[in-house]
Amino acid sequence: MRIALLADIHGNLAALEAVAADLRRRGADRVVNLGDSLSGPLLPRETAHYLMSVGWLGIAGNHERQILTDGPEGRGPSDAYARSRLQPEQFEWIASLPACRQLTADVFLCHGTPASDREYLLETAVPGGVRPATRAEINHRLSGQRSAVVACAHSHVPRAVRTGRGQLLVNPGSVGLPAFDDVEPVAHVVETGSPDARYAILEEDRGSWTASLIAVPYAHEPMAALARQRERPDWAAALRTGYLSEAG
Repeated sequence: MRIALLADIHGNLAALEAVAADLRRRGADRVVNLGDSLSGPLLPRETAHYLMSVGWLGIAGNHERQILTDGPEGRGPSDAYARSRLQPEQFEWIASLPACRQLTADVFLCHGTPASDREYLLETAVPGGVRPATRAEINHRLSGQRSAVVACAHSHVPRAVRTGRGQLLVNPGSVGLPAFDDVEPVAHVVETGSPDARYAILEEDRGSWTASLIAVPYAHEPMAALARQRERPDWAAALRTGYLSEAG
């Protein structure tokens, strides 16, 4: 059993197409999308059309929820732009996505943690950045979820952790946005330092699960140029460099 994990596409269709091409070469029995697929200044409508056409199993991220439910006053520029570009059938598709999903008896899917789409599972936000979560923090955030594999996203940081009880916890990283900032729960920045598109492959062999974290180079300059055109220099820098500033 080989399961491909994609997450945090953020409307970056070029990165998504590069990942899909790499995945066709490697092969997988199933492909799942862990959410935050559209929010951002790039190509939300076109990305939604692509995802709806391929029919991969998916769940919602916090940005799907925010696009649907936040009012104009609470909607950030990335969600506001995505919402302005979507059509009724795409809103219906977003609304159909569950917050979490038990994919198989062994594999559980969530965007952030089993209890929250806004909390990182494997990282902890600290002023200015993130650090690896402690064992106690991870155990608390699992909220009793005991599946052999828990796939998560949201932090954009590709990482695999094996817990003391043998669970495999996997964040595939972000397909489409390698750096960002946030103000919750504290002001912090996440920078992966690479423009590559990220995804992961889970593989099961005789009851044992392993994870491969994969980085895919792609033609990122057109997406960075589009972000600049949309007056989002932070996105342009992130897409070009994996950092929020192009200086240094």
